[in-house]
Amino acid sequence: MIDIDLIQDAKKAKPKAQRKIFELLGKPLFMLCLRYVKNQHDAEEILSATFTKAFGKLSSFEPQGEGSFEAWIRRIAVNESLMFLRKRKNAPLTIEPDENVAEQSESAIDKLSSQELFELILRLPEGYRTIFNLYEIEGYSHAEISEKLGVTVGTSKSQLSKAKAYLREIITKLGLNHAS
Repeated sequence: MIDIDLIQDAKKAKPKAQRKIFELLGKPLFMLCLRYVKNQHDAEEILSATFTKAFGKLSSFEPQGEGSFEAWIRRIAVNESLMFLRKRKNAPLTIEPDENVAEQSESAIDKLSSQELFELILRLPEGYRTIFNLYEIEGYSHAEISEKLGVTVGTSKSQLSKAKAYLREIITKLGLNHAS
């Protein structure tokens, strides 16, 4: 948790405070960026842009309670990740998974460790991965995703459903069902 004094020092552009914030939040934000782009170099680029933007706009940040700074900078990282994907102009939001997707209960996904799920998310096609991350991990609604990505709410729902089906297919193929 980032304390208010550290934020105030960072607002005054004190290098030690900014470095401390980076040390505390760099790794989790890097992992967030990596979930969107899969490539370490690209994630590092997005992370750098995230901190540059956050420190540049820090004067406008007003604490809203415990964890509000982390939520604020996390939103910046998500938006920077989405802007990066948009700039590449190849986020295929309508890729169809294999026709023989296994219809398995969602509990298979629930039984995975966070590391297994992270690795599986990286296997998703970019469009599926983006919507899965926004909805399931970041907690955005389909309406918010629609607005952020410029797609319809129906497309967001459809892509999420296809992402989950694709994940179930991968889980089955890799034998990660964790049958009890």
